[in-house]
Amino acid sequence: MIKSSEPPLINGNFKGKDILSISQFAPKDLFILFKHAQKMKKIALNAKPSNILLGNIITLLFYEPSSRTFGSFGAAIKQLGGQTVEIQDPQHFSSVSKGETLEDTIRVFEAYTDAVVIRHPITGTAQIAADIAKIVPIINAGDGIGEHPTQSLLDLLTIYDKHQRLDHLTGIIAGDLLNGRTVHSLLRGLAKFKSNTMYLLSPKSLQLSKEYMEEFTRAGIKLMVITSEKDIPKNCDFWYWTRVQKERFTNLKDYEKVKNTFIVTKELFETRAGTHTILMHPLPRVGEIHTQLDDDPRAVYLRTQIRNGVYIRMALLALVLGKLP
Repeated sequence: MIKSSEPPLINGNFKGKDILSISQFAPKDLFILFKHAQKMKKIALNAKPSNILLGNIITLLFYEPSSRTFGSFGAAIKQLGGQTVEIQDPQHFSSVSKGETLEDTIRVFEAYTDAVVIRHPITGTAQIAADIAKIVPIINAGDGIGEHPTQSLLDLLTIYDKHQRLDHLTGIIAGDLLNGRTVHSLLRGLAKFKSNTMYLLSPKSLQLSKEYMEEFTRAGIKLMVITSEKDIPKNCDFWYWTRVQKERFTNLKDYEKVKNTFIVTKELFETRAGTHTILMHPLPRVGEIHTQLDDDPRAVYLRTQIRNGVYIRMALLALVLGKLP
């Protein structure tokens, strides 16, 4: 399979395609994926032996630290009978430390395995990796402050599971909107559906960039910038809280000024959220949500949301590797 230099639209056919951006997915593609994710959920919850990926080997190439994304990809592959080649921190523990280029690293691992899942601190690297790879699909597990498409897929599934729709939603997205790739991907996904309104709450220095504001507004999503918890409308469909991205700051003092500017306390959630509101977080959490809320049934970040990460990645890998109809 010779690949083009542009990430292809899914258009109902996942087989062999790079997964680089949520922009590749039409609503119909999302619902195909969700349908298969529900089947994968049954396999995982019942610990059923599965041979769907038997014989497949997938490289997990992570240039940035990760626990949930790395772990859930590994769990997804092994749950379906596949195997992994796991390279974490290649700058220190692979030939990258000897000066090997990204091009050579990608070409080597595509020779060993059937797909490469890559995380990298520089925006656009997943696309570069896809351009380099000649025969196997590349899956973007987060590139700098750009996108994190598989996170947005599991986030969209989590919202859909609760509300049975992805249109006519009202939500709060809070935290580091400038650097948060999970935020960028989620907004891009929500913009595919009609009549969604998102309230954006962040420190002034971490507001969504002008470019993203214009892109998502043109796509049809209504964005409302707010500056205080008092401006949160009551009874939103979901709250999506994120941490301030410490690793994106060159000056630690600047980080200290803005970290935990907005914190979800039990009192805040009880007074502003509704009975149907779900509280989400892509994790890791570093103080933005009080642990008192962990047992609230509306807090899904350590239950439904995180588990959906395994199910959605199981389904996505099986589809991309051509193992599902």
